[in-house]
Amino acid sequence: MSDTCSDLRSRLLRLESRFTWDLKKEDLDLKDLSIVLQEQIDLGLGQRGAVAHSYSYLAYVRYLQDKPEEAMSLLSQSEEKTRECFGEESELRLIVTYGDLAWLSYHTGDFTQSDTYCRRVEDILVKYPTSSPTVLHPEVYGEKAWTFLKFSKLYYPKAKDCFLKALELQPDNGQWNAGYAIALCRTEPRDPETSLEAEELPVIKQLRRALEINPDDAVLLVLLALNLSFYQKHEEAEALAEKVLEIDPDNPQVTRYIAKYLRQQGQVDRSIDLLKRVLQRSSQSAFIHHQLAVCYRFKRNNLYSKKPNCKQEQQSSQAGSDPKTSQQHELEIQRWRDLMHHHLEEAVRLKPSFVYAMADLALLYAEDKNMSRAEELFQKVLVALPEESASIRQFIHLCYGQFHQYHTRQEDLAITHYTKGLLLTQKTPDWKQCAKKLKQIAERRLSRDANDGEAYGLLGLVAKEEGDQRTAVLCYEQALQCDPDKDQYLSALCELRMELQ
Repeated sequence: MSDTCSDLRSRLLRLESRFTWDLKKEDLDLKDLSIVLQEQIDLGLGQRGAVAHSYSYLAYVRYLQDKPEEAMSLLSQSEEKTRECFGEESELRLIVTYGDLAWLSYHTGDFTQSDTYCRRVEDILVKYPTSSPTVLHPEVYGEKAWTFLKFSKLYYPKAKDCFLKALELQPDNGQWNAGYAIALCRTEPRDPETSLEAEELPVIKQLRRALEINPDDAVLLVLLALNLSFYQKHEEAEALAEKVLEIDPDNPQVTRYIAKYLRQQGQVDRSIDLLKRVLQRSSQSAFIHHQLAVCYRFKRNNLYSKKPNCKQEQQSSQAGSDPKTSQQHELEIQRWRDLMHHHLEEAVRLKPSFVYAMADLALLYAEDKNMSRAEELFQKVLVALPEESASIRQFIHLCYGQFHQYHTRQEDLAITHYTKGLLLTQKTPDWKQCAKKLKQIAERRLSRDANDGEAYGLLGLVAKEEGDQRTAVLCYEQALQCDPDKDQYLSALCELRMELQ
């Protein structure tokens, strides 16, 4: 490498750019990012300047896909859109874009052009110095944060930190406040048993702060509605949801959240109507397909609950009831199942890393007795599991436990995965389901054998994780009476007795 080339590279390494932010190809779902970013460009979604950012994000994706010419074109369009949007105030917002252009030119072998873009960044930094060489401009912190937030859930904590740094420099900036609120929504665990009032929670406080600056931001409004609803503040949540539908009813980013909110409130038909409408504009959205599948599952399960059992069918037949009614019932159930299957397949096809959809699809295959396909999907999910959040891991362990309990009839494996979900101590609805399943298994086993030490051990574990230490002690004492040589029961019992002292 020549001295000139070496000098250029050392200058490039000092630039703030997506090429220097350690964005690893293996962390990114390039196919899904391509679909989402192209949709946002085509529909013009987001706040002021968001489309220009989307061009830059998509440019980096194209670079990773070995399409440098398209990447260069997209970065040029990003520069153009930034200038259109911000005019004379564009320079600080182009620092990262020029950094990307400098790196892309370098990688394509155009060192002269790379040097030109590098100089543009250096000139801007001379013109607009920061308080310290280690401090970045808030525009750079902001773009870095949005990039992390957009590219991968693995980078959400980094996004939150960058938004905070931007807010330290510009505390009243609407974009940084909105971004920080969204980052908190994606990183802060929700605990229905928290001792804090809803208004004291950081995520709700930040959403309200962001809405003070952006009172008609539909994304923020619907996120606040979802969070308030989770903490039983239904009246305000309902009002916010209705306001969102008035402000921005055709925005796919907004409608998908509103549809989720409506489904959670039991308004499933209304949710389906919204999702089907947004699917006409956003047919490549894995999230929309998955939400539709969840709605159709609700419809199917509702029909299952009304399905007559064999005895009822026999009585109806003897009473002269029309057998066509039962047949129509079955056909309707099958219709919802077929719709579920279609939309789950589409969600997984569009986003192969979508573990929620993959687990739901696996259980559907299990219901159809296609165990090999179900197991194949679950194995793919389990490989990706270590990188997922605690709440997602709980959901997957619950699903895999149900798979083994109800379909493979391997109760020991079901217990293993329900226990793994339980030991992830975030108190989500899935955590409660894991606890409930373990209790049911233990109680059923004890009804058959009152000296089943493992069943008492399971009840002790659940009671301990639920915070009921005295019940846990009693259960572990019973477990030891049945299995006196089990060290794990003795260890748990000693620990609990010390805590009670």
